Amino acid sequence: MSEYEFTMSLRIRHPSVDPVEVTRALGIAPQHTWRAGDNRRDSEGGELGGEYRETFWMGRLMAQPKLASDRTGVESELVRTLAQLRKSQDFLGSLKEQGGVAELHVSIFAREEFRLEFPPDLLALLGRMGLAVAVEVKPHPGTTAQTPTS
Repeated sequence: MSEYEFTMSLRIRHPSVDPVEVTRALGIAPQHTWRAGDNRRDSEGGELGGEYRETFWMGRLMAQPKLASDRTGVESELVRTLAQLRKSQDFLGSLKEQGGVAELHVSIFAREEFRLEFPPDLLALLGRMGLAVAVEVKPHPGTTAQTPTS
């Protein structure tokens, strides 16, 4: 098995929903939120000027990155996450109907090449729940990228 670490979060963008409603419906504490129409702010709370055009809500689905193993990987964590989010399927569907987007964001920190395999039933469940998946692959901290020599 190839060594990689990964983490997963749920990100929601919506034209107007209140982030408090998202938190209540999902039962997940958010890490970052803002509401459409709120004044834009930097990470320290200072005003940036202008207003947010849409609501944004982001919650971590894992307390810390996990090291992939024979029993744990992105695929199995997706299955576990979908089981957790199934209770919120109607809410997620309503967000989509209202022009929102719900996305499972997977960050992978790889040391070497590896393969992910998503079976059709997992992809079908993601579709039924109206969830997109974004996978971001980065070099593992401490690993330097090799540049080709000519």
